[in-house]
Amino acid sequence: MSLHPVISALRRHKAGVVLIVLQIALTLAIVCNAIFLIQQRIERASRPTGAVEDGLIRISQTWFGAPSGDDAAAIEKLDAMQRADLATLRALPDVQDAAASTSMPLQGMIYSGNLSLNPQQSGLNVTAAYYYGDERLRPTLGVRLVAGRDFKVDEILHHGISGDAVSPVVIVSQPVADKLFPQGDALGKTIYQDGKPAAIVGIVERLQTPTTQAWGSSWDYNSVLEPVRLDGASASYALRARPGREQAVMREARKALLAVNPLRVMPESWGIQSLSQIRAKIYRADHAMALLMTVICVILLGVTAAGIVGLTSFWVGQRRKQIGVRRALGARKADIVRYFQVENLLIAGVGVVLGALLAALLNLWLMAHYAMPRLPPAYLLVGVLAVLALGQFAVWGPARRASHVPPVVATRAT
Repeated sequence: MSLHPVISALRRHKAGVVLIVLQIALTLAIVCNAIFLIQQRIERASRPTGAVEDGLIRISQTWFGAPSGDDAAAIEKLDAMQRADLATLRALPDVQDAAASTSMPLQGMIYSGNLSLNPQQSGLNVTAAYYYGDERLRPTLGVRLVAGRDFKVDEILHHGISGDAVSPVVIVSQPVADKLFPQGDALGKTIYQDGKPAAIVGIVERLQTPTTQAWGSSWDYNSVLEPVRLDGASASYALRARPGREQAVMREARKALLAVNPLRVMPESWGIQSLSQIRAKIYRADHAMALLMTVICVILLGVTAAGIVGLTSFWVGQRRKQIGVRRALGARKADIVRYFQVENLLIAGVGVVLGALLAALLNLWLMAHYAMPRLPPAYLLVGVLAVLALGQFAVWGPARRASHVPPVVATRAT
């Protein structure tokens, strides 16, 4: 089929052609970047924490009238209060395990520092988050131990929030072990935490850090378990509920702790939460953004398809006489349909070329202002094919109607 008649016809409808080309270009540019953003948000919200999330509960509470200061008597009193809480929680029938825990994946206080292979911290340094807790922390979280052992009871230290004592033993996540010891021989080796030595006695497969902010994304699985209870006016605990008893444990734990000491605050909204609730809150904005971007994509694609249908239908009405002449000269219905499909393909082809350029420029702007990753070429390729297919689908109806115009009626049309 010769393209000359198609191009000649398009020259007589420059305004409509330009509008459709711009519409296709803008749609492709926005949809490609929006779908990439959706994928990024979904991937972020779906990241595994490394813990067994079902049945995992976090308790955050503050005592009224608790000792203040870092003197030995205050520290011992606070530690005794914390140990009493843990004994109470572990005694609940629906609680499988409980542990002191300053943090949890996705939430909690984040203590971080630098790990190195020498006290001078020269050479290789790895930033990591510190999880302070007792010997039950790793089993309570459900983090898989891939090498070594858990902490022993006599290895657990305790000190005030501002204390700087470092345990001589630690458990590290596999990413930390791999970065410090690429040869895979991390177990038993000595590392330095902010210049202080500690031996690696265990390695866990994966443990996400408490922060989900962008500043921590480069080390989001660099975690270290520290056998230290931090004693302060506030204390946090991790609970492992028996299967199917998560909600019951959340109710029982509040009552039990208030019975031990009613002079404490556990806010209803966040004092006791399951990790699934924490995940839903933390990633609520990501899910909302993904939904919004999906709606925008659907609207843009729908408007583009409607524009193609409307303009093609208008052109069919204007060309009834031309169509009739072609039919009278022997053009088949399939030839008429093919004519409009080729016409649409030419328009859409120009649109997707311009759209691909706009998509790349938009991605560069997003990279510069919002730290968005580079748009993979596969997204552009799929977007181009999808828009071309959308154009062919949208033009099919008007083209079929044009092919059914009887030659005699068409040639008499005014």
